[in-house]
Amino acid sequence: MIVLNTNTPQTLKVIPRIYESAFQVAYTDDSTNVRTEVSISNATTSGNYLTWSQAFNPLLVVNHFYNIELFSDFAFWNTNYSLWQNFNELWNDTSNFKNVFYRDRIFCTDQLVDQKNGDFYDLNKGQFVTTDAYNNEYIVTS
Repeated sequence: MIVLNTNTPQTLKVIPRIYESAFQVAYTDDSTNVRTEVSISNATTSGNYLTWSQAFNPLLVVNHFYNIELFSDFAFWNTNYSLWQNFNELWNDTSNFKNVFYRDRIFCTDQLVDQKNGDFYDLNKGQFVTTDAYNNEYIVTS
């Protein structure tokens, strides 16, 4: 799962099945079922990671989950990502074929989450107040 915040743009790092420099990103809000697609053309490969910067519009909503897909869309005219011998449609026709090469979940929060340093997500952060104003001693008589 990818943990993001409401800041924009944000840098994403994933390990996909295929390393592309230009692709489409689709993210769907689980609560509202609104799907948004964005074109990415400046992705870089660093080691095993595919890295790119993306501005989320509409902005991500705090405490919402999103499904994310990275795919090459063959519906662009004059762009042929597939091998012409294995794909039986003409290169300039519109196609419904999408090559999905990465799927994941996004959770949006404004809390600082850094699991390497022990900062985990707290569902009830700031909801409860504890006090040490009195002691917890009591007398037991028999």
